[in-house]
Parts: sequence; structure tokens; C-alpha cells
Amino acid sequence: MATTRPVPWVPPLLCLAVLLGGVYYAVVTAGPSMRTAGFVACVLLVMGVDALDRRIPAAALLALRIALYATVNALDVSGVARVLFVLVPFTAYFAFGRRAAVALGAGCVAAIVAAYTLWVPDWQVRAAYISDLVMFALGVVLAVTMAAVAVREREARVRLERTVREVEVLSAAQERNRLAREIHDSLGHHLTAIGIQLEKATAFADLDPAAARTAVSDARWSADRALTEVRQSVRALGPDRFRLTGALTELIARLNDGRLAVTLEVTGDEGERPQAALTAVYRAAQEALTNACRHSGATRIRLSLAYEDSGASLVVADDGRGFDLREGFGIRGMRERIGHLGGRFELASASSGTTVSVTVPW
Repeated sequence: MATTRPVPWVPPLLCLAVLLGGVYYAVVTAGPSMRTAGFVACVLLVMGVDALDRRIPAAALLALRIALYATVNALDVSGVARVLFVLVPFTAYFAFGRRAAVALGAGCVAAIVAAYTLWVPDWQVRAAYISDLVMFALGVVLAVTMAAVAVREREARVRLERTVREVEVLSAAQERNRLAREIHDSLGHHLTAIGIQLEKATAFADLDPAAARTAVSDARWSADRALTEVRQSVRALGPDRFRLTGALTELIARLNDGRLAVTLEVTGDEGERPQAALTAVYRAAQEALTNACRHSGATRIRLSLAYEDSGASLVVADDGRGFDLREGFGIRGMRERIGHLGGRFELASASSGTTVSVTVPW
């Protein structure tokens, strides 16, 4: 099959220049004739070659072009039609590659030399023919160079499009992972809180109905909050302005009960900080509290939050029995989230308790 050229306007433009130049020369020198009419018809036929069915083999199209170029040159009285032969290596470059184009270009120059030798006596010492030959050779070089540049540009564009598609796929995967972490961090924490509050309601149902009702209310709040945060994650939208200190205070208030004491110590001013950093710290606190409530059996949890000029740091320490440090999805998600922001995540767990340390730069 013939190969579609990246610069399809070059052959028609060159043919048009040959047509105008040849007709003008014929009119001003000898006037219109049947030879001129044949010249015009052949040039128009050359211009129509590119419209042929692309199912025609490239070699056949190239042979047809060469035959038409030779016919046009035979009918041309001006000599300008010789320039059409620079299209031979130009079109061959796209169909057959660089080596074939260079070989055909050299063949075209050799053919011009042979024609001069056969039909032009002493052409080697006539400046006009030497100049024509040099200009033709330069035209061949420029045609091959233009074809090479066009091919490289097309290949670069194809690589760029492929890269863009790969980046889009990677971005979609990263976004899915981000949403999965968001949903896990938020939903996992709230489900744990709901479980704790329902256990409390069951335990105090007969002994302290008021405390049981409060526990059910807290569980309902956690369910509503979980639904809200999941919707925000799916829509990739956060609150108008996320306030970390307030969110942690509210979170801790819902966890504190007679069996678990959670405290928060804050130093520094939150101010107007980057939302991504504040959200990352909050998610880390959620995951740390969830693990403390679910796995460690802690009775006291202390959160220390510090706002500094360089970033925020959070330390969550409990007095539980510790847990297996093999990273599950939640811990791995925390580490990746903090790492993407250029922060630091540390986890230490022993029989005397667990400590999670997070630092996020602004």
C-alpha cells in the first residue's frame, strides 16, 4: 500500500509552479499549441495521481509518477519541468524509507547527467547546464531532507499521542487509588466508631438508658459523617475550607467515653494552610485512631499536633498492647499519601503501646 505523506501539499504546489512557468514560457515565446495543451493535460494528470486509490501498490504509483514526469518533460519547452523529478525521492521516502529515497535521488541526478551527455554537446563547459545540474542536485537534497523531517515529526507526534494516552491511563489509575484510600480512611474509621458506640449502647441499654441513647446518637452521627465524606471523595470535592484542628476536635469528642480517653494538644496557628497537607494529616489521624481502637485495646490515646512555618506534625500515641507492623491497606495508604506530599511517616509498635508520627511540609 502507498503510505500517506505527512506533507501532502508539496507535490501539488510544485506541479502548479511547473504548470504556470511552462505555460507562461510557451505563450510568450511561440504561442499556444497542441504541445502546450498536452503539457497542461499531463501536469494535471500528475496532480491527480495522489487522488488514486491507496490500495494501489506504492511501487506502481512511483513508476506511474516517473513515467508522467518524463512525459511532461518531453512536452515542456521551458525546461522547468525537470524540477518534478525531485518528487521521486521525496515520495519514495514515505513509501520505502531513507535508503530508497537517497538511491532514487542519486539516480535522478545521474539520469540528468546522462540526458545532457546524450543530447547536449559540450554541456560540461556551459555554465547554464552546470548551474541547472547543481540546482537540481540541491533540490534533491532538500526534498530528501524535508521528507526526513516530516517523517520524524510524524513519529514524534505518534509517540507523544501514545505517551498522552499512557499518562491518562496512569492518571486514571492513580485517581482510583486516591479515591480508594480516601474511602478506606474515612469509611474505615467511621465504621469502627459506629461499632464502638453500638457496643456501648448494648452494654448500657439496661443499666443507663440515657448513655445508651447517647451512644446510638453518636453512632448515627458517624454514619452520616461517613456518607458525607464518601460522597466528597467520589466527587473529588472537599469542604469549602477544611479546618484540621476543628475536625480533629470533633472526631475525638465522638470517641471519648468511659472506656477510652482521647486527648488533643495543639501548638501553633493553623492559619491558611494548603488543604492537601491538612487533609493528609487528618486522614493519618483517622487511621491511627482506627487502629488503636480496633487492634491495640488502648484505654488512652494522646494526639499532639504542631503547626510550624515549615509544615505540620502529628504524633498519635496510645497505651495499648501494640499490633503487627505488617502494612495493611490503611497503613500503606497513609505512607503513600504522606510520601506524595514530600512528608515523613513513622510507625513504632510494642507491647507498651503504639506511636504514629507524621510530618507534612507546606
